[in-house]
Amino acid sequence: MKFVETVKNIFKIEDLRKRILYTLGLILIYRFGCYVVIPGVDPQALVAAQESASAGGQGLLGLLDIFSGGAFSNASIFALGIMPYISASIVIQLLGIVIPYFQKLQKEGESGRRKINQWTRYLTILVLLVQAPAYLASESTMPTSAIIAPGFLFNLTAVLSLLAGTMFMMWLGEKITDKGIGNGVSLIIMIGIVARLPHAFIAELNTRLTGQGGGLIMFIAEIVILYLVYMASIALVQAVRKIPVQYAKRIVGNKQYGGVRQYIPLKINAAGVMPIIFAQALMFVPMIFARWEWGQGFAAAFQYNTAWYNVVYFILVVAFTYFYTAITVNPNMMADDMKRNGGFIPGVKPGKQTVEYIDNIMTRITLPGSIFLAIIAILPAFASTLGINQEFSYFFGGTSLLILVGVILDTLSQIESHLLNRHYDGLMKTGRIRGRGVI
Repeated sequence: MKFVETVKNIFKIEDLRKRILYTLGLILIYRFGCYVVIPGVDPQALVAAQESASAGGQGLLGLLDIFSGGAFSNASIFALGIMPYISASIVIQLLGIVIPYFQKLQKEGESGRRKINQWTRYLTILVLLVQAPAYLASESTMPTSAIIAPGFLFNLTAVLSLLAGTMFMMWLGEKITDKGIGNGVSLIIMIGIVARLPHAFIAELNTRLTGQGGGLIMFIAEIVILYLVYMASIALVQAVRKIPVQYAKRIVGNKQYGGVRQYIPLKINAAGVMPIIFAQALMFVPMIFARWEWGQGFAAAFQYNTAWYNVVYFILVVAFTYFYTAITVNPNMMADDMKRNGGFIPGVKPGKQTVEYIDNIMTRITLPGSIFLAIIAILPAFASTLGINQEFSYFFGGTSLLILVGVILDTLSQIESHLLNRHYDGLMKTGRIRGRGVI
């Protein structure tokens, strides 16, 4: 009854109702676009070639297919998904650390943000001009038998179609962010992941009910384990370490300002999903050497479910968590802001000691956060090794799980804010949902 009443309250708010319906409409357009095949490709021949291919849905290609909601394997105009834009955003963010021009833009407020977005779009086009020809050259995703008229004209048309498809998805994401609910780009990625869940769910159920799969009991046990993994991931995403901050009391005229205690919430996982993305990018490098005979042994040692792969992957995730946390959480800036606003941490002198105090706390809480994040990253490989269908195993951890959890929490947080602003009850009986931007 509480859930039904909450849904009624959501649709009573006109602005929130319009935002939700607007978001659902644009998501529907995105899902239709995932089935629009690139001009010059025979859909029936493409399906036949994919069914006969033994390597389909493995490794990087399978992961990209999940992120694109099946558009990657369908040779859709949305095949490259929104990931080129994400890659460009990460590069621009890293440039903001080392290049003064981008550092200046980050401090200019709204005008700086618009310029950064423009640079991100330009870089996205450059990334697409590299990734689109590489996608077309991949025999496992674009077999020659499915191309009606191979040649320069087809390649040019296909590259332009892929470029236009990704740019259109960027536009959809920006519109959802501006006029819808939630972060548009993150929502598009999440919907792409969720779209593959029913197919993976049914495939795993069929596997368990046939042959020596273990039966329905084994499948129910997998669902219970999956539920516990998602509960633990939610705890990781929302866990914070609160640092008390006391603000000095000021009297201006007849009014008193400050004199209250607030908290700085430091996230246990301040890096989000980025360490896993960086680590995955490096772990696919050994696969490049598989095309040469001398490098096949090296590539075989770093297959998806080998011990070497998961050990190195674990270490890389921990290392990148510390690296990304160091560049996103700036203790110097936090200490300067506190000092400028008359705030201080009780028992800690302002200035250098405050910086060292915050830095020590971040170092300590990042260690358990990075280890838990690394465990989540390698869970799909363990699930696959234990006999779970590989497509279904992707939902047991890794990037897919963290994106699902983060985006859903962030969207629910925005919905709850609309409810509380109109004096309705929140989505939870106790406390509030703490959302976080995923990308």
